[in-house]
Amino acid sequence: MSQPAVDVRGVWKRYGDTDVVSDLSFDVHPGEVLGFLGPNGSGKTTTMRMILDIVRPARGHIEVFGEAPGVEHQERVGYLPEDRGLYRDVKIIDTLTYFGALRGMSRKAAHDKAMALMTEMELADAAEKKAAELSRGMHQKAQLIATILNDPELLIVDEPFQGLDPVNADMLKGVVRGQKERGAAVIMSTHDMGDAQTLCDRILLIDKGHRLLYGTVDQVRAAFSDGAVEVSGAGLPESADGLDSVTDVHDVNDAVRYLIADGRTPQELFRELAASGAEVEHFAVQAPSLDEIFIRTVAGDPRAEAVR
Repeated sequence: MSQPAVDVRGVWKRYGDTDVVSDLSFDVHPGEVLGFLGPNGSGKTTTMRMILDIVRPARGHIEVFGEAPGVEHQERVGYLPEDRGLYRDVKIIDTLTYFGALRGMSRKAAHDKAMALMTEMELADAAEKKAAELSRGMHQKAQLIATILNDPELLIVDEPFQGLDPVNADMLKGVVRGQKERGAAVIMSTHDMGDAQTLCDRILLIDKGHRLLYGTVDQVRAAFSDGAVEVSGAGLPESADGLDSVTDVHDVNDAVRYLIADGRTPQELFRELAASGAEVEHFAVQAPSLDEIFIRTVAGDPRAEAVR
């Protein structure tokens, strides 16, 4: 396997009396997207800032392109923070040209590349507008262009699709896929488990600074493969009331999806459905969605031990 673009080993970070990152290890390789998941306050932003050398770990070791993090890697790294920031009273094309020049591009190359990307993202008509005049979606596109303008080898993007309408979100997801395809390593923080499931090669879930899940999407879902059952038929219970084997019930297309409780089995659910008088026509054990896995893992589901 190629050398990791980022390698984090046994990293700790403390603020005051609180360990916000605790013995955290992971890596990300060129040409893959790592989904960085966790509740608010779990330590994701602090970890990203340590990779960027904005803050330093108290203990542990971080390498970026095989070396210690530092300003010498600035031209090889693109960072899209959750709190967006463009110069409000400067034309977008001028801002993007300036950012490109800061990362080692000539002003002409930066201007031409910015215009090409704005055209690709349907933003060319706004090139002469100031940031203060842009809608949220337009602003977010411009910010992403600033992040990828010089084709960085490592991208760190924090909630890149938050608050976007479906059309603009799909467009920016295509951009992230394109960065992966050209060989960039991508660390993407997101609260949207659907995005993580469709965009990411591997996922890292942390809570209170501790690693809870780490592996490919298929590995993680396989570890919880007995965690959900989809049933179709007549008279199926539509809530967990009276069903000892499940914790959650919801409709999925023409079926009912039951989330199996810890220590219970799909066979127990089948017996409970039969005892309830339901007519079962189809009964299939399913790997749960990442959304369900996220909730269960943070709640302490022991299945997470297999992919920790």
